[in-house]
Parts: sequence; C-alpha cells; structure tokens
Amino acid sequence: MEQKHIQDSDGSLLSQLNLPQDLKKLTLEQCDTLCQEIRSLLVETVSKTGGHLASNLGSVELTLAMHRVFHAPEDKFVWDVGHQCYTHKILTGRMEEFSTLRQENGISGFPKPKESPYDSFISGHSSTAISIACGLAEGMKLQGDREHFAVAVVGDGAMTGGLSYEGMNNAGKSRNNLIVILNDNDMSISHNVGALARYLSSMRSSESYVRTKKAVERRLNRTAVIGPSVAKVIKNSKSVVREALLHSATMFEDFGFVYLGPVDGHDQAALEEVLLAAKEYHRPVFVHVHTVKGKGYGPAEENPGEYHGISKFDIETGNPEVSGTDSYSDVFGKELVHLAQQDVRICAITAAMEHGTGLHHFARKYPNRYYDVGIAEQHAVTYSAALAAAGQLPVFAVYSSFLQRGYDQLMHDVALSGQHVVLGIDRAGVVGEDGETHHGLYDVSYLSTVPGAVIYAPACYDELRLCLRRALYRDHGLACVRYPRGADHSVFDKTALNTEYTHVSGAKTDVLYVSYGRVYDALYRASSRAREQGMNCDLLKLTRIFPLSDMAVEIAMSYRQVIFLEEAYYYGGISQLMGDALLERGFTGKYRRIAPKAYLPQASMESQMEQMHLSEHAIFQDMQQVFQEKKDVHHAEA
Repeated sequence: MEQKHIQDSDGSLLSQLNLPQDLKKLTLEQCDTLCQEIRSLLVETVSKTGGHLASNLGSVELTLAMHRVFHAPEDKFVWDVGHQCYTHKILTGRMEEFSTLRQENGISGFPKPKESPYDSFISGHSSTAISIACGLAEGMKLQGDREHFAVAVVGDGAMTGGLSYEGMNNAGKSRNNLIVILNDNDMSISHNVGALARYLSSMRSSESYVRTKKAVERRLNRTAVIGPSVAKVIKNSKSVVREALLHSATMFEDFGFVYLGPVDGHDQAALEEVLLAAKEYHRPVFVHVHTVKGKGYGPAEENPGEYHGISKFDIETGNPEVSGTDSYSDVFGKELVHLAQQDVRICAITAAMEHGTGLHHFARKYPNRYYDVGIAEQHAVTYSAALAAAGQLPVFAVYSSFLQRGYDQLMHDVALSGQHVVLGIDRAGVVGEDGETHHGLYDVSYLSTVPGAVIYAPACYDELRLCLRRALYRDHGLACVRYPRGADHSVFDKTALNTEYTHVSGAKTDVLYVSYGRVYDALYRASSRAREQGMNCDLLKLTRIFPLSDMAVEIAMSYRQVIFLEEAYYYGGISQLMGDALLERGFTGKYRRIAPKAYLPQASMESQMEQMHLSEHAIFQDMQQVFQEKKDVHHAEA
C-alpha cells in the first residue's frame, strides 16, 4: 500500500485529515497515533452522550484497516451489530458532528443510509450482516460491478443467531466478492456461551495456529504487499494458510468460505495484510479477527459488559452519572429471585442480556436454573416452551425490540402447543437515544394476535410484582408482563392496585381518558392540573391490557367522549381493540386514539413522549382543547 507521510503539527492528527481520503496516506506509526486519538474521542463523547463504548473501543484498528484497504462507499460495509460503527462514522466525514451522537437531530448510534452514503444498510439488530452483504454482493454482480466488495463485520455474539448461518449457507456457495470479518472479542453483551464460543476459543489458543502464524509472518515479511505480488504470495502460501486451520477444514470452510486467521485485531499491519489477501480471492472469504472489548480504557476493559451500553459517566472514575440499579429491570430480576426461593420450578432465560434484563441476580443465586442462550431469541422461546412441557415455570426476559424475532415460535411452539411460558418484556415503549431500531412499540400489536395470550402493562413497581405473580400462578399459556426502560417515578394513587383495571371517577363528567403503563402517570398528573382549573375528567387505567376486560369496556360505554392514550404502535394496539369493542356494543359517543404511527428517531425519552403527544404537558394541552370544544358547543346550543 502506498503511504505518504502527513506532516505532524501541534494539533491532533485527526483534525488535520481530509477523511476518509487521507487515511491511505498515513504511515503505520501515524495509524497508531490516530487510533489513540480516536479512542480518546470515543471515551470523551460517550461519557457525555451515553452509548455503546466497549465494542467501539475494540474495533478501532479494524475499522481503520478496512478504510485503508477498501474503497468505501463503492465497497459496501455492513456492521453487525451496528452499534460498533462509531469509528466508521468518525472516519467518514462525521467527526465534527460526533458530539451530537445519539442526540435529537444529531447522528444516530447505528448505521443509517439517510445519514451518509458510507452507511450501506441500517443495522440495529444482531445476526443480519451476512445476509445483507450476500445480497449486496449479488446486486453488485448483477449490475456488472466485479471490482468492489461487500464486507460484513460480525461480532462473535452475533454468530449465536441462526440468521448468521442462514446467510453463510447461501453466501458460501456464491462466487461473489464477499468478505465476512468475524470481530471475535469473547463477548456479545454478556459473556458468550455455548459450543460456538468454545470452538472459537480453541481456534485462538491452538498451538498449531501460533506456529503457523509465525511461518506466515516470515513469508509476508519477505514479500511486498501491493498489487500482483499479493496474489503470488497467496497462491504460494495456500498450504501454509491451510495449516492454520488446525490441520482440518474449519466450520467456515465447510460453508464454502476461504478461512483466514485468527489475526490480532490490534496489529494494524497484520490486519491490512490479511484484508489485502482476502481481496485477492474474489470469492467468499471469512477473516477471523481477535480483539479486546473496551481496548484502551481501563474500566471498559475490566468490565466490558457494563460498558456495552452505558449512560453518561465520569471519565476519571468510570462511574455512571445515574445508577441503573433503580429500574423496572432490576425490580423484575429481584422479584423473580424472591419467587424462585419458594418455587424450584421457576427458571430464567435470557438472550445475552443478563445485566440488561436484571437477571444477573437470578444467575448468581440460582445458576442451575439460569440459561443464557446467546443472541438467539427464536431458540429462547422454543427452549422455554420445552421447559414448560417438562414441568418447569420458564420466564424469558427479553427486550421488546428483540422479541420480534421470536414471533413464529410464540405462535407455534408456545400457543399452539398450549405451554405456559412467561415473558418479561423489558424496554416496552420508547427507549430514547438508541432510536428507531430499539423502540419497544410493536409487541402489543403482534402479541395480541397470539391465541390465548395474556398481556399485562404495570404502571409502577408494586404493580409489576403483582403482575409477575399472576402471570406465573393464575394464567395459562403465554403470559406477558411488559414494562419500560428506566425507573418508576409515578405519583398516582396506589391504594387500590390490582391486575385488571382501575376506574378513577370524580365530579360528574362525560369525558373519560384511558391508558396503561407509564403513560398513566403522565395522564394522572395532567388530570390533576386540569381539575385545578375546573376541567374534570375521569380516568381508566388498564393493567391487564389483553384480553380487554368486559367491565372496562362497559365503563367506557357510559361516557360521551373517550380518549385512549397508548405508548404502542397505533395500528393493532389496545386502543384499536377498545374502539372495536365499543363499536360492537353500539357506542354512539366520540372515540379518539393518541398513539405513534411512525418510526421515532433518536432523542431523549422525554422528547419522544412529547412527540407522541403522551407527555404530561401534551396531555394537559389535549384536555384544554377537549374542554374548550365542549364549551364552544354548549355556547352554540345555547
């Protein structure tokens, strides 16, 4: 690779570069300096914005090598999962905007084609990149482009997802310019588990690999690494490279890939050499890269799981500004431990989200009844159904956004089979700065189509505990308890909590507001403000949101105007089901629904609630409008 020295100055190297064009001009020494500067920028920025830190710190050299060896955006980079793309964003003309990471009207924490031509495909969920790159490579070939490459960067955690193997099965039999880079850091979000993790570990630690690596290094050191000479080296050293495959065909070769690696993911020269080699094959190549998650920042290296996704934090100490222990997730996890003390049938299942779902409490207390299946939600659902069939009480704790991938299994393996499985659906509703790919706005719409399903949406911690107990011991089949990200700050009256509904009726009024979950507290606060101004309305809080209580529907029938507020997708939500039920009963009043109809980009949760017209302020404004319209009608009739 041709390298031209960029003159040093008093300023940072990063600030001098015309990105990404100047990257190919740097010396290896300057690359090391640049990587240090990028890591400093990552830590400084994420400490202020929150975000995914550890995975990005671990992939700095790899990202730089990709941009030096390939020619983006003509070469297509696909990131799996997309949260490891921060360095890519810095190197593709977004350094000046990087301080706006994950902020409203700023740059996304995930690849976003609308944001930059260097982002080939949006990717916020795991295990999709190989399928995407396979399709991109085929499309490039069909359009006559046999020069450029589709490059998928896949975390080892993503390799526990079945879609990765579906993609490999099709990609390996093609002859396209496709390169899959396995960013192997021994982690997904929690520590990797299962046979694949052991397989990759054995490959990394093989004595045969160590001997062969030195042989390959000697051969490469004697040979130039530009142009035709690379092809000659690859052809001549084919048998040497094969020795690195532990004297036998690897799993990746069995899928039809050329396998190269493992390579030290923090050795800039080695990374660039192996990527140049991969390009010479012009067929599917699998490059195995070993990196350290959290590289370069002590607290993240020591606790990569905690720094996977982190809120704002103090750089010196690494301590987050806001503790994550006071949250619905933590309360759920502790309550499950409490119940498991009394019932040995209770099992806990997670898909690589031990800490995120609060199940680390259960894992420590009852390791023999705790199962982390890796990033494999489909397997987790079916596994839970089988545990239930064997007489256990399985509780699968999962983010709402990731549960979407298990819909078929919920329908077929749980519901059709009549198995009693409890879902703890975390991050239900909007989640803030992670944006469109992570909002939990759709579970209500599809779960309500599962025959026999029961769905609860508690509005406070105490109600969460009640709903979990009921889901375990009074329900049958699929029982779901959905709860939001963050802490319970509710102030509504909790003297009569139950798992059905609560009707709050005051002075005589013909206006009823209906809601559930955390939106109810915003509704309660707004109604208190409205009452102070003489605008009285009644409230109906649903706790079991599906199936709808007949009594709750009958209560709504007695009002002339019903407004349903819902932090879930407008189409197919509970507000739509309530409208259907009222219509079937001959409701003649006015019925209106307030719920989101479109994807919401990254912003604070407070801003997103305002955008959906579900904040206290927005609800209060709605009440003012309702009562002003009533007043106008009264005056007109008079």
